[in-house]
Amino acid sequence: MPYLSQTNAPIEEALVRMKRARLVPFDVPGHKRGRGNPELAAFLGAACLDVDVNSMKMLDNLCHPVHRSAINALILCGAVPIYVNPGIEDTLGIALGMRTDDVAAAMERHPDAKAVFVNNPTYYGICSDLRAITEKAHARGMKVLVDEAHGTHLYFSDRLPTAAMDAGADMAAISMHKSGGSLTQSSILLCADTMPLGYVHQIINITQTTSASYLLLASLDISRRNLALRGREVIDRIIGLVAYARDEINAIGDYYAYGRELIDGDAVYDFDTTKLSIFTRATGLAGIEVYDILRDDYDIQTEFGDIANLLAYVSVTGGGDHGRDSDVYPLCEEKGLSDYRAGGYEYTASQCNDGEIGHGILVYGRTYTECAVLHPRRSSALQWTE
Repeated sequence: MPYLSQTNAPIEEALVRMKRARLVPFDVPGHKRGRGNPELAAFLGAACLDVDVNSMKMLDNLCHPVHRSAINALILCGAVPIYVNPGIEDTLGIALGMRTDDVAAAMERHPDAKAVFVNNPTYYGICSDLRAITEKAHARGMKVLVDEAHGTHLYFSDRLPTAAMDAGADMAAISMHKSGGSLTQSSILLCADTMPLGYVHQIINITQTTSASYLLLASLDISRRNLALRGREVIDRIIGLVAYARDEINAIGDYYAYGRELIDGDAVYDFDTTKLSIFTRATGLAGIEVYDILRDDYDIQTEFGDIANLLAYVSVTGGGDHGRDSDVYPLCEEKGLSDYRAGGYEYTASQCNDGEIGHGILVYGRTYTECAVLHPRRSSALQWTE
């Protein structure tokens, strides 16, 4: 590691380098450097949202590992957890939802249990039968608490799985910054009228700062208004974008962008179709390897990769509903996934006007003009103008 002195500002310098990279964002936060929430960008300034980013390779992950809040809460309050094994999908290698019968059996074995805690939807889009779980829990006098970090958008479409509060849950934590468009770290705790709000506020104050950030609060307020007024239209477009991307990626071969076909009415009770989850192992590459290739070779920043899967987080950031005019185009078309599969493709490009040789469609998002790119499966060059 190079020597750092007090004259350095390593975090600022890393963010400046990231801005120069002109990344195509398929990760959180959902405002996509401000393009997905123009009202927030107008209020706080484009420069602010341009550096409101998630942890990635070129930036330190100062909070690793993440999503420990439930475990930390158990430590602080002394509660004893009883785990319900969600099971694993054998081919994809991903965790499934909670089977209703398994939850009911756990309740039967532990009649003194006070609450059920459910993660719904999962990172990959898998959903449990929240309504049935909630009914069984309430019949025993138990509360239902839902980690709905990846489900803010569920409240704004009838085409998506049931949202936690609509299912009758007592509390749900939604990460507005993921699919809701607010600043990173900002979230909302939803409470039903079954919860004593004064006591909830008292407990929150034990761990929450007394110096609230009005930048975060304003971003929540603006994003909440945006979803209330335009949420259904926006989420409907996202569903269409992901459906287009899923079809295009599956047409490449070897990759498998999975969706509602996984639903079995049990461990996969429903599926969040805004999630672009992609199984990569048939290409001979692990998901984390594809993640690295997209990031390092093509400046496409996806949300994460694991041993067998890749997740791209999609939100509407301007452009068309599908095809070349949308942000999903470089991921599933000329640039990105189609370049790396079993057997591989190598793209060639003509010399661009600034003298730099483009590799594949690497020119996407740059300032190049009139750069001709030859697609390996098409006979003619594509003329790109920006």
